Amino acid sequence: MNAAGVFVTGTDTGIGKTHASVALLRAHRANGHRAIGMKPVASGCRETPEGLRNDDAEALIAASTPAPAYALCNPFAFLPPVAPHLAAHDAGVGIALDPIVDAWRQLSARADRLVVEGVGGWSVPLSDTLMQADLVRAEECLQDAFATDVRPAIRDWRAARGLPADPLEAFREGGYLQKITAARATRAASPSSYA
Repeated sequence: MNAAGVFVTGTDTGIGKTHASVALLRAHRANGHRAIGMKPVASGCRETPEGLRNDDAEALIAASTPAPAYALCNPFAFLPPVAPHLAAHDAGVGIALDPIVDAWRQLSARADRLVVEGVGGWSVPLSDTLMQADLVRAEECLQDAFATDVRPAIRDWRAARGLPADPLEAFREGGYLQKITAARATRAASPSSYA
């Protein structure tokens, strides 16, 4: 049986994909699911005695239960912090779909939920002929992961912690916006001196 999955992507690197992925893994685990994270391609890795390691992939592993082997979580790891296709070229490696899909299948056999974090933005090239978007198109299970609605898992996580179901509604009803608007109006109306 394949695990239900989510593919986390964004518009660029450094926008919070790992934070969102870890939060999803924790929410799934809090709801009693075996949840595993995967980062198929990572650049900007560091050298360790065990081989190249990426901070994002390690964060996903730390948030996973059961914890996957690093090689399954991150089949393609590269040292330089550059676009993956450039890092792969420098390493003399071709990024291919088969190892990624094979790792996905092995991980999904051990989990109820899989959270796959993409690299950079949606349109990042992985090779001369392969884009990150092709990962999702390559395998039906990854297509399912991309199309999965995570809002129910997030609602369950928030409910388990006694947090409002709708954070935007809580913000609107909490009066903070009115308070900060009034404070800004008072500051704008008062004379100031920069002498």
